[in-house]
Amino acid sequence: MTRPARHSDRGAATAELAMVLPLLIAVTLGLVWLLAVGAAQVRAVDAARETARAAARGDAVAEAVARGERVAPEGSRVSVHDDGDQVTAVVVGRVSGPGGLFGRLPGVTVSAQAVAAVEDSSP
Repeated sequence: MTRPARHSDRGAATAELAMVLPLLIAVTLGLVWLLAVGAAQVRAVDAARETARAAARGDAVAEAVARGERVAPEGSRVSVHDDGDQVTAVVVGRVSGPGGLFGRLPGVTVSAQAVAAVEDSSP
């Protein structure tokens, strides 16, 4: 009695993994980059709020901007506009791409604006 020849599937899982692994790594890097962008956006919002509150309570504009720059993503621009009744702080920053496979992707600009009413300093 002759047995039919069995094709061996040994090594098929390794070959499939070798083909899929670069895609899994690319997706993981993309998700990490999106998390970095989200975290930078949250930091920009916090920086704008902190700057507007400091300027509204009467701190010097330079001190308020310095406070915002400490909170904002690295390299961000912080500006303050005071129109008498309210203070507006704007933070604009840039998040670079993750490099590697995504090296050609442009960076993402994050921005935030916060408004605070000027506090009356008289008793």
